[in-house]
This record gives sequence, structure tokens and C-alpha cells, in this order.
Amino acid sequence: MINLELPAKLTNIQKMTGGMAKSMLRPISRKYDTLEHEPPKELDPIKNMMGQGGGGLGGLGAGGGSGSKESKEKKDDGVKNAGNMLGVVAVENMCWGDCGLMLAMPGQGLGNAAIAAVATESQLERFGGKWAAMAITEPGTGSDSANISTTATLDGDEWVLNGEKIFVTDGGRCEVVVVWASLDKSKGKAAIKSFVVEKGAPGMEVVRLEKKMGIRASDTAAITFTDCRIPKDNILGSPEIDTKKGFGGVMQTFDNTRPVVAAMALGVGRAALDMTKELLKQEGIEPSYSKKTFNASALEAEIYRMEADLEAARLLTLKAAWMADNRQPNSKEASICKAKAGRVGNYVTLRCVELCGTLGYSHDTLLEKFARDSKILDIFEGTQQIQQLIVARQTLGLSSKELR
Repeated sequence: MINLELPAKLTNIQKMTGGMAKSMLRPISRKYDTLEHEPPKELDPIKNMMGQGGGGLGGLGAGGGSGSKESKEKKDDGVKNAGNMLGVVAVENMCWGDCGLMLAMPGQGLGNAAIAAVATESQLERFGGKWAAMAITEPGTGSDSANISTTATLDGDEWVLNGEKIFVTDGGRCEVVVVWASLDKSKGKAAIKSFVVEKGAPGMEVVRLEKKMGIRASDTAAITFTDCRIPKDNILGSPEIDTKKGFGGVMQTFDNTRPVVAAMALGVGRAALDMTKELLKQEGIEPSYSKKTFNASALEAEIYRMEADLEAARLLTLKAAWMADNRQPNSKEASICKAKAGRVGNYVTLRCVELCGTLGYSHDTLLEKFARDSKILDIFEGTQQIQQLIVARQTLGLSSKELR
């Protein structure tokens, strides 16, 4: 049974990452928001501590997920608080410092989670320590991941990839890219597989870095694949097309990453609320917590409601991560926490800008930046509408064909 109190080892991680966020990320947050695509040199000590990739701080590649090889093969039936729980705890704290800078750290790539979810043992040895980006979205394919048009064709001992990917987080700085491609478009989503492409592979080109509203410290790339050849064993998992399960393997990636993206939204929302409370305190306005909501001032009541919503989202996120660590299917819970945290995080940051007036809207504080950063956390890894659709399908027991 889930225990909502964090164990000592995770409390220590919480303190460590909270300290790093406060001392290393927050002081340079505005600088790299302005510089955008400039690599943050101040984070080199963290890079050296983590090594090149591998999710050393408990990020997006830290946990195997409910469907991963790691989780399936564990023999110990005891309750676990493993990589997924560690990931959400660490990421929430790091995003309190700066979400874009957290994503700019090696090992935090979305591709690391895909590798953890479906890679074979030999692939884990080859790619598990690399900084991996994820390439899913295409110019004509957004939330409907099953509509992938990038193709992968087997030619002797190599796969040949052709297609274009956009909005690839860390696509310009990573070491490898996990690319979603179809083996046979006539077989639909079952033929979609994920492939590991090493940066610099012939035929792979980073064509541009996007200029964005938020998370500017993290580069977001557009990448083309033109007769890009990769080794035959760079396909993650099995190359067999299973019309009953095929797409489920690659979709397990989202069961890993959605709780972590929810944790990002929580971190940004908490940062905005903490700063707002501090600014209000300087003006002599401080919630007393001695009154019930309907007896408190409008400002106090609003703060209470935002704190309650953030805490509710945090508990949902911890549950989804805990289920993954304990080998329980968590697709519905991963979507629930992502939907809740994404919506709440965006609301809290925007409301904090309103409550602080000119200070919230100006560059004098980071509140306007938190508001800009928060919006993408409600969009990527599946929009609010997609999460609600997934939850509805799971609750009603309907397939994607039956409920669209």
C-alpha cells in the first residue's frame, strides 16, 4: 500500500536537489532565459557529477516504468520507492529553480525514458549512459502519435530512416535521438517502433533550433532524416510487428514521462506561489492559516486554494510514480496526474502574476517567466484533451477506435 510520506533516502534527494535549485539554477534563470540557445556553462559541475547522461540526478531516464524490462524481472515483492519516485521528487525541486535549465542537463532527455522502458539488456548497456532526446512530433502529426509518417526500412544489416521531426527537446545538444518511425504504414500504429540514432549519423541533420515562449534554456530542434542509416540492432525492443501489442511498447514511454512532466509543472507552480507569498509578506500581507476559507480574506482564500490544488496534483503524481516502481500498470494514473498538474501549474503561475500586479508582469521578478514556462508543461507529453481522452478510455474500457 502506498505511503504518502517520503522515505529518508528520497528526503535526502529532495534536500540535495532543492539546494542545487536554489544555489545553482535560480541565480542564472533570467540570464539563460534571455540568452535562449546558449549552453549554460555554470552547470558544467553538475554535468561532471552526473556523467554524460543516464539520469544521474533522478530525471526522465531514472526509472524503468511499469512496463519496463527492469520492473518485470524484479523478484523482490517488497514495496519499492525506486527510480520513478526518485525522478519526480528530484525534478519537482530542480524545476522550482528553473525548468529550462533542468531540461538542459545531460541525462534528463525524454529519450532516456524510452530506452529505460523498452530497450534490451545489451541496448541498455550501449545507450543507457547517453544523453537521449526523443523525436516523435512531425509537421503533420501532433497529439495523434499513431499517425507517424517517418519510415524505417530494413536494408541488409541497417535500417534506413526517412522523415522530419519537430519540437525535439535537447535535439541540438544530446548524444543520441530516439526516433519513432513506421516499419509498414499499411499496418497502422502496430508497425510504429522506436530507433536510436547517434548524433552525426549520415543523413541526420539538425535544421534549426526553435525560438520559444518559455523553457528557453532548453534547446528545441527540428531534425530531418534523409536515407539515414543506422545499425540493425538500434531498434528498441523487438522488430516484430504485433498487431495486438505493437504500439503498446513505445507508448510505455509516456507512462514513464508523464508523471515527471507533472512534477515539472508542480515545481514551476510552487516556485511562483512561493515567490508570490514572499512578495506579499514584504507588503505586510501574510496568510494566517487560522481561518477557514469562507472566513478568510479573498487573497488568503485564493492562496489556500492554490496550495490545495498543488498538493492534490503532487499526491496524484507520487501515486503514478509509485505504481510504476511497484510494477503496477499506471497509464490512467500517469494521464490523470499529468492533466491535473499541467492545468494547476498553469493556473497558479498566471494567477500569481495577477496577484502581484506590476511586479508580476515585469522583469523585476521571475513570475512572468514562470507563467511562460508553465504553458508548455500543460501541452507536451500529451495535451489536456488527450489526457482526458486516455482517462475516459481506461475508465470506460473502450479502445481508441471506440472512443476518439
